[in-house]
Amino acid sequence: MKACIALEDGTVFEGVSFTGPGETTGEIVFNTGMSGYQELLSDPSYKGQIVTMTYPLIGNYGFNEEDMESERVQVEAFIVREYCPFPSNFRSQGSLAELLQKYGVLGVEGVDTRALTRHIRQAGAMKGVVSTEDLDHASLVAKAKAAPGLVGRDLAREVTCREPYVWTSKGPVAGTGFAGADPGRYKVVAIDYGLKYNQLRLLAAHGCQVQVVPCQTDADTILAMEPDGIFLSNGPGDPAGIAGVTDTIRELLGKKPIFGICLGNQLLSLAYGGRTYKLKFGHRGINQPVKDLLTGKVEITSQNHGFCVDMASLDENEVELTHINLNDNSVEGIRHRKMPAFSVQYHPENAPGPRDAVYLFERFVQMMS
Repeated sequence: MKACIALEDGTVFEGVSFTGPGETTGEIVFNTGMSGYQELLSDPSYKGQIVTMTYPLIGNYGFNEEDMESERVQVEAFIVREYCPFPSNFRSQGSLAELLQKYGVLGVEGVDTRALTRHIRQAGAMKGVVSTEDLDHASLVAKAKAAPGLVGRDLAREVTCREPYVWTSKGPVAGTGFAGADPGRYKVVAIDYGLKYNQLRLLAAHGCQVQVVPCQTDADTILAMEPDGIFLSNGPGDPAGIAGVTDTIRELLGKKPIFGICLGNQLLSLAYGGRTYKLKFGHRGINQPVKDLLTGKVEITSQNHGFCVDMASLDENEVELTHINLNDNSVEGIRHRKMPAFSVQYHPENAPGPRDAVYLFERFVQMMS
């Protein structure tokens, strides 16, 4: 089934659907990972985005329910050079096409993904449309231009949990007040802006009982749970577009240790009084080099973000730069000089990706102790 991919600047690519008919819009971005497509697909940070893989062959190990990073596939559409319809892996429970079809997500192959990626790197990430139903180029470009972008959108409220839950070895269980959570020395409230399950797994592995709450939960409710620490998760879209959450974080600052990841890093920076800006094409992959300025060590990291913190907007007497990206020197981590709060822009939960940054969970536990 023929498919067309149209960008808002008028560029059009053609391919073939391997999941059936459909049409969708979103911001078209690329990911440089050679593996980990299932974790990518189920990462809520990709809400509102059409993802292109730079590695040419995708789908060879299928999928399994255990490796899902949220309750469903989150991307708007998935574009690959060559789809493998016959997965071979002892953990596989089905094909990539079956996973996408289960959640009604369009998958397209046969696309010149190298040319598409090069175009995005030169022109920047932009709005696009993928369709098997409308193959008229002019019509598709018009739809791409009319599609909502990411700037100013509150996507976190679309992917956050609807009700609080506790994290257990068997997964999420509805409840509040840490009742039913696996045993742990420290109690952590995780604010869900679009979190990945492996963040909760690693908190639990480091001796934490974890209570997850929706992103709109107010500070009084969180503090009433008497946590030892507060975790700010990753999530999709523009941090400046999420109404009210920075006020909540500001109320929590100084009262409990805070650890933020990705969107959590950006929201913490806004709470400090800083600004964020949109990167040209973002950082998405599992091979980004980051330097820890506190130790001098270089980590290979997993990343997925299109926005970044403007360090110049923060008071250097209050906030310290702790990590930088060695590709473009963008901000990858900060900490407050006077209050127990730190955050990183990348994903230390290593699902998928390297394990270089797991020490950050240990740093959070040390802060709580």
